Amino acid sequence: MVPASPAPDEDGAAEDDGADRDTDADAGGDDTEQGPSSVEFFSDPTAQIRQWIADNEGDGRRQLLVDRIASQPQGIWFTHDRDVTARVRDVTSAAAAAGEVPVLVSYLLPGRDCGGASSGGVPDMASYDASMADFAAGLGGDPAVIVLEPDSIALADCLSADQRDARFAALNRAAEAIHEANPRAAVYFDGGHSNWHSPADMASRLAAAGVLENGDGIATNIANFRATGSETTYAKQVLAELGEERLRAVVDTSRNGNGPLGDEWCDPAGRRLGQTPTTETGDPVIAAYLWIKPPGEADGCAAEAGAFSPDLAFELAGGN
Repeated sequence: MVPASPAPDEDGAAEDDGADRDTDADAGGDDTEQGPSSVEFFSDPTAQIRQWIADNEGDGRRQLLVDRIASQPQGIWFTHDRDVTARVRDVTSAAAAAGEVPVLVSYLLPGRDCGGASSGGVPDMASYDASMADFAAGLGGDPAVIVLEPDSIALADCLSADQRDARFAALNRAAEAIHEANPRAAVYFDGGHSNWHSPADMASRLAAAGVLENGDGIATNIANFRATGSETTYAKQVLAELGEERLRAVVDTSRNGNGPLGDEWCDPAGRRLGQTPTTETGDPVIAAYLWIKPPGEADGCAAEAGAFSPDLAFELAGGN
């Protein structure tokens, strides 16, 4: 379900064999196998932590952040729609040249955080459709993991019934556009986390949003702190409720090394890094553990939402 790393050709670029999504095992066509252990995920050279490291050579926290966080591949978030095609293409072309698989996170929906610390997104659904078409246009033809709109399904309770229907329909269209543009992309819908909605409720929402038609699976624990064991159990329960054997799950383990601090979600103190990104999960239903939320990028309490905080990163890395 997580695509295999593209094989570089003689010029260093990955070959696109044009395989169809329904039959290409790279895109999850093989229902029986775990994501291949050979997957190498892409590390973004422009990530905020790498920029901070380059600008702070004399900082005593720097080496720990290099060793523990900057060395690991992380999700690359797209939070506004300016030049989105070019920005997506920059990532996917660099990943393909390196023979690696990028993890791209679309975070563009209008009202994406129900007025919370990460509020924003494009103005309306027509703008969203256009933005996701532009997003898809930058994907190229090589394997990629797409995490589609964190919180969009689990955090839909703030919407009216009509607004929720419109959002779910837009997510379905977005996933369809991604697969039409790149059949080798794997699209994971927002699956919430184990302390939020029941598996049956979450599965019902996911089905309404089109995961059965146009999804490759679900992503859970995004930007949260729930223990990996709890998340894998929950994700498998959701998938069982959906009843579609080809679907898989990815779990965000970027900040769950110490588990949660009660129900606190906004930069809680004393958290630690979790399992480093890998497809070797030991479970055929769990396609990968990923660092979807980049460690050190704040939720909106330690710093502005999405901003890099070296203090927060240092604590997650075990520095204090």
